[in-house]
Amino acid sequence: QVHLVESGGGSVQAGASLRLSCAASGRSIGMNGMAWFRQAPGKERTFVATINWSGEEIKYADSVTGRFTISRDNAKNTVYLQMNSLKPEDTAVYYCAASVYQLSTSPHDYNYWGQGTQVTVSS
Repeated sequence: QVHLVESGGGSVQAGASLRLSCAASGRSIGMNGMAWFRQAPGKERTFVATINWSGEEIKYADSVTGRFTISRDNAKNTVYLQMNSLKPEDTAVYYCAASVYQLSTSPHDYNYWGQGTQVTVSS
């Protein structure tokens, strides 16, 4: 079993930056594909970014490309999401997820999820 805990969310103004962290426990996530998803009120959970086990391959949603950066530190069993130039439309609960697959953008391929961290961006 993998237990994921997100942190780093908060309330910021447009243009600000936040860094989310996802700490894993229970076992190593060193071979897992990892991803961030987000869910705005009344909307479906959507893909944000994913990173393969080595950190050498990454995919982003078009809406965050150039502003967000996903990374991982397997020695710390942690995944990060650096969010710059935040916009009000980035407001959502952000979830970290782990998968046996690499670079999947579908939430259905992820079998471990954190509890989420709220990000609120005001204009």
